[in-house]
Amino acid sequence: MNGAAAPEPTEAPAPSPQVPLDWRFSQVFGERGAGEDVQDVDIISAIEFNKSGHHLATGDRGGRVVLFERTDAKDHVSRKDAEKADYSISRHPEFRYKTEFQSHEPEFDYLKSLEIEEKINKIKWCQETNGASFLLSTNDKTIKFWKVQEKKVKKICEMNMNPSNAPANGSPAGSTMCGSSARTPNGGILKPGGLPLLRLPVVTSQETSLAANCRRVYAHAHDYHINSISNNSDGETFISADDLRINLWNLEISNQSFNIVDVKPTNMEDLTEVITSAEFHPSHCNTLAYSSSKGSIRLVDLRQSALCDTHSKLFEQHEAPGSRSFFTEIIASISDIKFSMDGRHILSRDYMTLKLWDVNMDSGPVATFQVHEYLRPKVISPMLRSMI
Repeated sequence: MNGAAAPEPTEAPAPSPQVPLDWRFSQVFGERGAGEDVQDVDIISAIEFNKSGHHLATGDRGGRVVLFERTDAKDHVSRKDAEKADYSISRHPEFRYKTEFQSHEPEFDYLKSLEIEEKINKIKWCQETNGASFLLSTNDKTIKFWKVQEKKVKKICEMNMNPSNAPANGSPAGSTMCGSSARTPNGGILKPGGLPLLRLPVVTSQETSLAANCRRVYAHAHDYHINSISNNSDGETFISADDLRINLWNLEISNQSFNIVDVKPTNMEDLTEVITSAEFHPSHCNTLAYSSSKGSIRLVDLRQSALCDTHSKLFEQHEAPGSRSFFTEIIASISDIKFSMDGRHILSRDYMTLKLWDVNMDSGPVATFQVHEYLRPKVISPMLRSMI
């Protein structure tokens, strides 16, 4: 209107390019120098993010659980917003040490003359309540339910009266007279010519510390080594699986569980496969999946029967007749499975590959990814080893 040229709109500066991550294979925390030995108890054996991704829990062979929290949680955008953006986030997530606690100790089963290692096999985050975090951790035989919460510790430096400083007439130093009574500097009421009616502590500071308390112990329910635990979406139950059975637990009841899957044959010589992993559906509380050493995944509906002897859906990769051998059975064994967040897909991990399965399709995997040689497992489960 006044003849001045309108300023041209300026484009927002492009985000700085993201520095690529330097991926390194490591089984322990911290840097290790050349030739420095790694202690067996320090090797990480379990790792798990919570649902929001802001907290990370790790377990090691020494029975310890270490918790980390994300430091850039306020700056990061949600996953949905990041997928809509046409550029990558300029910062990588950063985690800092939060706390650690001793979850399991080495035990000895006198009935079976068996040593039970303290190694953490699995960790699962439970629903948070009133700012407290809850976790499930397990070794080969015992599952524990932990509560981790911040507690404020008050420090008391002095009381409201020091008798040694009181004058001869009985009125403490620093007190002021008000009518027929006296008051101490922090408000304590004095009798005329006497001592205070109340001796209250003076709180000078408060410190916040994290405390881990074991709320429940779920034991004596598995004859074989526990290989997986999984929370239910109802927030009240969870499952634990060993080589031959899957048990259903209530978080509030530690002395009773229900056997929902049992693949143990009448004659152990007829055993052809074992359970390697089990996982609840992320949103359907009646659905779970478990994998086997033969490379198959079975979907189970808990509404069908109390003991789920039959599966509602079977996922397996069909092979040509006669192509199976001693080695193909070993590399086909699935070590772990995981549902996607929406529950539509299952990701399975075997010796050499990662396979993605569509829950709504009865065919083979929709995608297969090769696993790097350094990430292939070096050990086989004891039960599977006895079968082959």
